[in-house]
Amino acid sequence: MYKLATPKGNKEARVNVEEFITLFNNDEAVLVDVRMSFEKKVWNLPFALDIPADKTEELLDTLPKDKLIVTACPTQNRSPFVAMYLQTQGFNAKYLEGGLSKLMERLKGGKAKDLSLGK
Repeated sequence: MYKLATPKGNKEARVNVEEFITLFNNDEAVLVDVRMSFEKKVWNLPFALDIPADKTEELLDTLPKDKLIVTACPTQNRSPFVAMYLQTQGFNAKYLEGGLSKLMERLKGGKAKDLSLGK
């Protein structure tokens, strides 16, 4: 495993929005929304797995082992920690660089069709 505190390690621990969209559309990645339940009442993401950060450990068996798991929260305050925890549990996991805010900015308006939801 690489050292996360190094520039190279930190770069390898995250995936940017464009990379995520490509991986998701190719069915190679899943998005795990680690926000708390009260946060999701305002903003729902039906294409993401709903696993709050504080429930990750008890819901490990619901995560796929054959895909990249991309963790996300609004601004990447929690998602890096969840991704690193998942790595210690044997999952291929990274966090979404810029968080859900950056993903939603990228997908607003007509660009929402860039994310393939026809699965």
